[in-house]
Amino acid sequence: MKPHLRIVRGDATPEEIAALVAVLATRAAPARPAAAPAPQMWRNPARSMRKPLSPGKAAWRMSALP
Repeated sequence: MKPHLRIVRGDATPEEIAALVAVLATRAAPARPAAAPAPQMWRNPARSMRKPLSPGKAAWRMSALP
């Protein structure tokens, strides 16, 4: 089997060779597609709809909360 990498000069340690292989493998890997952006809920027209009123203790306070 033909080697994919050949050290021509110098005396590389196994750690240096592993670092070089990791960098080359990262560069050769296909790029991941960008994730779809999350939907922006502030633009949702349903947010502007009023929630139904519920009678009971402190209902007036709850009517002002989202």
